[in-house]
Amino acid sequence: MSTSEALPRLNVVIASTRPGRIGHVIGAWFAAAATSHGGFDVRVVDLAELNLPFHDEPGQPVDGGPYAHEHTRRWSEATDAADAFVFVMPEYNRGYSAPLKNALDYLYREWHHKPAGFVSYGMSSAGMRAVEQLKPVLGALRMVPLAESVNIGLRQAVADDGTFTPSAPTRAAAQGMLDELRLIAELMSAARIEVRA
Repeated sequence: MSTSEALPRLNVVIASTRPGRIGHVIGAWFAAAATSHGGFDVRVVDLAELNLPFHDEPGQPVDGGPYAHEHTRRWSEATDAADAFVFVMPEYNRGYSAPLKNALDYLYREWHHKPAGFVSYGMSSAGMRAVEQLKPVLGALRMVPLAESVNIGLRQAVADDGTFTPSAPTRAAAQGMLDELRLIAELMSAARIEVRA
């Protein structure tokens, strides 16, 4: 955070890029909940709109640039500016989406020492298997995955017309995760300042 008065910046990353997806609907709901929470400066990053090619940078992300492509520079700036992340993510065949892995792998230092929460969705496991697969990747990027999460069973929460109706437990889980995310974001912001000093 740039000043003690500034709210930590939260990037809500919508990880599905498929046509006909529900991720942007769930992401919009969560972004509104995060804004109402009042603890964050909320920004939505939609990977479908970002439209990153599969990793096309000639250099290694660990080197931290300079980046050859404008799309990488934009992604780097948006990620570096964030204090915390929530990944709104589907489960595909018991794993997370390829565009999410691609977006993570574009960068390295920009992710360091920042907390990550999860709003997962799917059929049989509400996306929880995908979250568990993602956590070691985030650990390798020196991120701090939260234990608190929001897990949405699509059969129960999404109607045939695509309308998403969060249950009371889902709304409560979102508030609990946001509380935890704010706490960890503040702690990690202080740690980043110390590391960079």
